[in-house]
Amino acid sequence: MSLLRTFQTGLRGLTGHRLRSILTTLGILFGVAAVISTVGIGKASADSVTSRIASLGTNLLTISPGSTFAGGVFGGGGSANTLTMDDVRGLRSKDNAPDIQAVAPVVQTRKSLVSISSNWSTSVQGSTPDWLITNARTVSQGSFFTNADVASHKQSVVLGTTTATNLGVSIGDSVTIGPAAFQVIGILTQSGGLAFQNGDDLAVVPITTAQDELTGGSPNSVQRVLLSATSSGTVGSAYQEADQLLLATHHINTAANADFTITSQSSVLSTASAVTNTLTILLASVAAISLLVGGIGVMNIMLVSVTERTSEIGLRKALGATPGDLLRQFLFEAAILSVLGGLMGVALALVAGALVPRFTSIAVTITPEPVLIAVAVAAAVGLVFGVYPAMRAARLAPIEALRAE
Repeated sequence: MSLLRTFQTGLRGLTGHRLRSILTTLGILFGVAAVISTVGIGKASADSVTSRIASLGTNLLTISPGSTFAGGVFGGGGSANTLTMDDVRGLRSKDNAPDIQAVAPVVQTRKSLVSISSNWSTSVQGSTPDWLITNARTVSQGSFFTNADVASHKQSVVLGTTTATNLGVSIGDSVTIGPAAFQVIGILTQSGGLAFQNGDDLAVVPITTAQDELTGGSPNSVQRVLLSATSSGTVGSAYQEADQLLLATHHINTAANADFTITSQSSVLSTASAVTNTLTILLASVAAISLLVGGIGVMNIMLVSVTERTSEIGLRKALGATPGDLLRQFLFEAAILSVLGGLMGVALALVAGALVPRFTSIAVTITPEPVLIAVAVAAAVGLVFGVYPAMRAARLAPIEALRAE
């Protein structure tokens, strides 16, 4: 029997039980759609994280304090108070660090901001004017506070667009943060989110004012220090200059014993990419389980089909059909079910990729590679799970098959 004739015979077998064939394809359909959509969401998330980190510039370095261990309790990196304003002044010296362009000390807390019409809880950072340079941010309305404002402990605040919108405030309005009233002098240009953080939901105040009114503690202590190298080509030298200076001023002889950590944007980017890729693979693997379930459904239906068509198989064998003809026929039927389910799954994934971003904040980026892989896997699943039913049909003895009727 020719391949075309075998294909036509298999197709007739499927169309004879349309509803059953359609229900069988649903497992493959939803499995393929889930895999493609999951990979698409992961791809969009990875692109968003990468672009957000890249927008901060490749010349950004962040210095965090070390860890603490007191009373038998270990605190992770960043919990110690090992960075001070003396370190900031040393890093600002061109004699000590000629490749560092800007240095911004940061203290941070979470506070509830209250305006005349609303209130909003957000992250409040205390810093200096160099905060704009190190974070690669700009002001869209008003202005940022100056070094004179920092020196005079001025109660001024610059808000992100999300924070300003939720508070319903504009330039010149008053906002209460903790126990003190601050005047809104600027609104930052919108930047977008980074991972699970909204870069537009924050408030920035002079670091001296934050230490006086919001964070408490020693006025000489800072939670982290942001550095900006003079260019992307001098990041390595800026890193070395900051590292050597802090080791010397902290009286540390061995770099392994450093009570601080310096991270670069490239290391943050590689870590974020690794995390998003791992999560995408994990979620796609979970979604792929439905493909396995769909394959089991294909095998179950094909076994039922073999049982129902025993007499047909016996008659075809009696008329000269070979075991190879029957094997190809039932494999064709399993493959058709899987491929059709895969193609419909692709269509469903494309529809979801177009509709989900429109009605939610979740982005979906569908590329050809996962589509081709998902369809190929769906076809392979159908063939693998169709082998046993096909072999069972091919091995039936003609006399036993005819007797079954």
